[in-house]
Amino acid sequence: MDLASYIRIQGRDLSYRTQKPVGIFSLSWRLIRNNVFSIEDEKIFVNIEQWFKDNLPEPPIYTDDNSIGAITYFKVDSTYHMIEKLNPVIELFRKHNIAFDIVYTDFVGKIIYEDEYQVAVIDE
Repeated sequence: MDLASYIRIQGRDLSYRTQKPVGIFSLSWRLIRNNVFSIEDEKIFVNIEQWFKDNLPEPPIYTDDNSIGAITYFKVDSTYHMIEKLNPVIELFRKHNIAFDIVYTDFVGKIIYEDEYQVAVIDE
């Protein structure tokens, strides 16, 4: 059986902007703002996030604070190394008993942005 084409790591709280579950980066920033993560945890996350800023294109949806309410999924075939980079963040969620889901799907909605590693989507 083939894996699905897309993967998203997300929390269970909804984003005020998208009304969808928050993604791994937004969830991590919420945990930092709410003083759930320790200073050491925050450093781990910030270093990983910087790696993604340096190595993953930023979809243009974020230039206007995502006014259209899109969410992003990683492409399974091209991001194995990126998903591996997120393992320490997943371990932080487990350490702090933060509920999260790893969603594999072929059904993401209407693709409004795509690059080698990810898609940004809205509901169809």
